[in-house]
Amino acid sequence: MADDQNNQQDSDAPAFNMQRVYLKDLSLEMPNAPHIFLEQETPQVEVSVNVGGQRLAETVFESTVTATVTTRINDKVLYLVEATQAAIFELANIPAEQMDPILGIVCPTMVYPYLRANVADAITRTSLPPLHLAEVNFQALYEQQIAQLQQQGDAANGSDSGIILPPGATRQ
Repeated sequence: MADDQNNQQDSDAPAFNMQRVYLKDLSLEMPNAPHIFLEQETPQVEVSVNVGGQRLAETVFESTVTATVTTRINDKVLYLVEATQAAIFELANIPAEQMDPILGIVCPTMVYPYLRANVADAITRTSLPPLHLAEVNFQALYEQQIAQLQQQGDAANGSDSGIILPPGATRQ
């Protein structure tokens, strides 16, 4: 009887596991090569980072982090890199109020180092020096997105899971 109680307690215990991490999408463009290599100006770099995700099964979620890096010399594009790093997470028996912060902060924080490495590697393969993306405060990004959603009056409306996803993210 004690074993049944222990098994019941174990099955109700919170579970959080990264099951798989993978490069979901990678695009590199150098539209002005080889002539752009003759330019002597210092390049200007623009970086944007977005977080997304979706429910795959009752306790299985995909978390994605997408970076877009555009580097220009004057008005000419030196290179454009778009990369999406993803991971599959199992989240079981997690209190509802903790799901959003885990999916919006913890998961992207775990995925982001893989994205940084893949972006740097892709740029290195162009024969240019690698660009190492700066650290991202996913908690601040999450809080900013929550504030935007609340301003729009859309906070969790129509959500069957209670998960707040950033604009453009999909629910399944």
